[in-house]
Amino acid sequence: MPGIESWVDWHLCAVTAAKIAAAYFLALPIGWERERAEHAVGVRTFPLVAMASCGYVLLADTLAGGDAPSRSRIIQGLTTGIGFIGGGAIMRAKGNVHGTATAASIWNTGVIGAAVASARFEIAIILSLMNLLTLRLLLPWKDRIDRPAGKRLE
Repeated sequence: MPGIESWVDWHLCAVTAAKIAAAYFLALPIGWERERAEHAVGVRTFPLVAMASCGYVLLADTLAGGDAPSRSRIIQGLTTGIGFIGGGAIMRAKGNVHGTATAASIWNTGVIGAAVASARFEIAIILSLMNLLTLRLLLPWKDRIDRPAGKRLE
């Protein structure tokens, strides 16, 4: 009876695990920032979205092989699904809309996972850093824009 070694490609398993871990760790700081800012979506959701996106694209590569239209359809479905998750982060209350930056970050995190799966680490790293910097550095500017004229934040 053949052992597990006969049907598991350990090298492929290690490469796949490394890609999924990379997607996870590139999304973790974004989730941490959202959690720190006390948003409902945070440190658990963002890494899960990145990992799942990475997994779907890795699977698409296996299923579609070199067929670009088939791979494109799988990525389109992934994009739609992530948009649905992001839509759940948007809230409307008292005439204001909240959660759009979180929703956009969820969408971006999906691209991070897909980029890692496609071995486009430079895209994943740049998207992760730009997302984090946008959330952290532009918040004071946004607060100034949103502040009513003549009022100071206490």
